[in-house]
Amino acid sequence: MSEKTIAPAFAALGHEARLKIYRLLVKAGDDGLNIGDIGRLLGLPASTLSHHLGTLVQAGLVKQEKLGRETRNRADFDVMRGLVGFITDECCSGVDLEIAGEPENAC
Repeated sequence: MSEKTIAPAFAALGHEARLKIYRLLVKAGDDGLNIGDIGRLLGLPASTLSHHLGTLVQAGLVKQEKLGRETRNRADFDVMRGLVGFITDECCSGVDLEIAGEPENAC
C-alpha cells in the first residue's frame, strides 16, 4: 500500500460520524449490521447515514451485501489490517535526517 492508495481510507475516517459507523461495524464483526440497526444505534437519520456509508464503501472500508430487502454492512477487515500495518510497519525504525531534508549543519 502507498500513501496515494491509502489516503482516501484515512480521509473517510476523518469525520466523526463515519468513524463511529466504522467502529460499530468493526465491533459487529463478520455478521455486520443492516442500515436500520446502524441508524438506530447511533441516532443518525437515514439520509445522513446513507451519505456516510457511501463514503466508507467508496473508500474500500465497508462492504455492502443485499439480502432481500435489507442491506448488510460489514467492515472489510483485510483493508483495516492494511491500514494498521501501514501505520505500524516502520514503527521506531529511526529517521535519517540527512535524507529527509537538508543536512543538519546547513545554514
